Amino acid sequence: MAKRKSACCGLSALEAALIVLFILMTAVCVTLITLIVIWKTHTDPTPPPSPEPQHDPYLIGVGRADCTGPPAEIPLMGYANPQQTAAGIHTRLYSRAFIVDDGRRRVVFVTVDIGMVSQRLRLEVLQALQMKYGDLYRQDNVVLSGTHTHCGLGGYFQYTLFMMTSKGYIKESTQPLVNGIVKSIDIAHRNMKPGRIFRNRGDLDDSSLNRSPHSYLNNPEDERHRYKWNTDKQVVVLKFTDLDGDGIGMISWFAVHAVSMNYTNRMVSSDNMGYASCLLEQDKNPGELPGQGGFVAGFSSSNLGDVTPNTKGPHCANTGLPCDYLNSSCPVGGTRMCQAYGPGDDMFDSTRIIGHKIYSKAKELYANAVEEVTGFLHSAHQWVNMTDVTVQINATHTVSTCKPALGHSFAAGTIDGGGDLNFTQGAVEGDPFWDGIRDLVLGKPSNQTQECHHPKPILLSTGEMNWPLPWHPQIVDVQIITIGSVAVVAVPGEMTTMSGRRLREAVQQELESEGTFRDTEVVIAGLSNVYTHYITTYEEYQVQRYEGASTIYGPHTLSAYLQKFRGLAKAIAQDRVSELPLGPQPPFFKEHLLSWMLPAPVDKTPQNTSFGDVLEQVYPVYRQGDVVSVTFVAGNPRHSGDIRDKTFVTVEIYDNRTETWEIVHTDASWETRFHWLKGSNQQSNATIEWHIPSSAPSGSYRIRHFGHYKQWKGLQQVITAYEGASEVFRVASSFYSH
Repeated sequence: MAKRKSACCGLSALEAALIVLFILMTAVCVTLITLIVIWKTHTDPTPPPSPEPQHDPYLIGVGRADCTGPPAEIPLMGYANPQQTAAGIHTRLYSRAFIVDDGRRRVVFVTVDIGMVSQRLRLEVLQALQMKYGDLYRQDNVVLSGTHTHCGLGGYFQYTLFMMTSKGYIKESTQPLVNGIVKSIDIAHRNMKPGRIFRNRGDLDDSSLNRSPHSYLNNPEDERHRYKWNTDKQVVVLKFTDLDGDGIGMISWFAVHAVSMNYTNRMVSSDNMGYASCLLEQDKNPGELPGQGGFVAGFSSSNLGDVTPNTKGPHCANTGLPCDYLNSSCPVGGTRMCQAYGPGDDMFDSTRIIGHKIYSKAKELYANAVEEVTGFLHSAHQWVNMTDVTVQINATHTVSTCKPALGHSFAAGTIDGGGDLNFTQGAVEGDPFWDGIRDLVLGKPSNQTQECHHPKPILLSTGEMNWPLPWHPQIVDVQIITIGSVAVVAVPGEMTTMSGRRLREAVQQELESEGTFRDTEVVIAGLSNVYTHYITTYEEYQVQRYEGASTIYGPHTLSAYLQKFRGLAKAIAQDRVSELPLGPQPPFFKEHLLSWMLPAPVDKTPQNTSFGDVLEQVYPVYRQGDVVSVTFVAGNPRHSGDIRDKTFVTVEIYDNRTETWEIVHTDASWETRFHWLKGSNQQSNATIEWHIPSSAPSGSYRIRHFGHYKQWKGLQQVITAYEGASEVFRVASSFYSH
């Protein structure tokens, strides 16, 4: 007999009953699971992890622009040596800009081959950006940081002390900086495209030394024991790529002074940091001359206040013996004889070695950067009157910052460049002779200022000196930008190693306190936005070496900055940046700017010569490793005006296939050196050196020089271009005697 089927769908009664039972059991199970989930949600205090928010790709732009000014007669900024005026080019200076946009906000980070960013320079750049872009680029989302080369031109300051050390405010050196920085941002702005960012970090040893270890040892022992070294060795890298993974740029932060080129150098130079940039850019832009190509590599300063690249340490130049440990002075010659040097045989070799080490570590970290940076962007900024910040130390005690003042040890200089007078580092008592001169010429510091700065013996009470303009800034910038999990803290000065560690830790704590940031990488971008000398810890300040004597707002300067940067970080973490008060705006002085940089006089030539003629000719044959040298009749480089994107030098090889000359080096190249020598009777000459690299191919070469001279024509001074060329010489791989 056939089975009986139900009236529905051709199923038997048994089959239908089983299906109904299955449906009922499934419903019961679903109900039980739902009840369990609801119960767990209400009883378990730890919620399930939420997925990472999904973000659109960043828009990223990178740009590089020449910002080299006229390399003649203008003081170099860094060593405060009045005899160290520009007389040629070792390497050109560049501004490197990086723009990131998350669709809601935009931030700009610029690292510039200069000693430091001055308030005047920042204000002029922001003014130029406002005219071009309206409110797109502002004081809160633009960071300007100096690499701290001591061989860039000075003259871009508006406060009296800095003007006095650089022949005043010099427009012909300031304008190339402003124009170069703005142009680098323009290029980055035009090149913006979707991309990704990755971060990496690692340690770089044998490239830095603490130049004030005695001060560092005054920090609490338990704090020092948390760290392996007395300088920060970490290198932090941000890698920028397009959506296909092709690299478009990189920023690296490392704490070391760019003083491998010492105070005897008179050529404009980007020093060790600039050389690292040049090497990486040449790697990523094959076939391009220095300063050209789309890939941009920025090497930025960090908390380098007590860090020197001169790794052989300080020795007395006249005896070879180690300097006095506390005072960094010598029995004969004092602080001037105490000099740190190394690791190379001379300053050029040391610059090459340190620059190459920094480049190699950054290149390695860049290649292995796989941790992607995601998340929104933030920027927080305030102007702060640093002469009057009150800090709560504990429940019952408050302290405050001071009017600016420099101590006696400021005049002693450092082991990277000592002072000429009889000052020493570590001075906690004044000198009656110098104090008497100070009181007579500049005025005695007030009792209040002296007490506020104790134990600093005040040499210059700059906060009480206002003629013809204030000697030091009162209003300074504090600023933080964040790119996802990376926070860039823009510090307006030179932080020591331990000061930087405390600041990084404080900012990280505040950012992560609200749960909106995790695994935050905090980097310090030193010498940013306005220059205020040094920032030591309270304990280091007590020792009064150079760094402590140059902490101008008194012993509680770091505490004030910690408080201010904590406030910015907290506002970012709570997404309440718009509620931050702007603070008092800084002055923009238009009158009483000092300047004693006279116009360059007309040029003259030796008898029976013309501009561009060769005075000392090349040899006919050289080999790799040799130095080619040729000297031309020259005009004053100041007469060449805006020299950005131009060159005084080309090294050219003859191409037999095309029967044309091809440029292989310019004055931006590491391998060339352009020396300008001012002679008597308004005559000058230019000596060009080419240090032939081992990679130079055999062939026929020539060296050309370009310049301008100024002469009277009737009642007018006229500037005329000229050029000259050496004889053709041959580079051969085998040895030839000259």
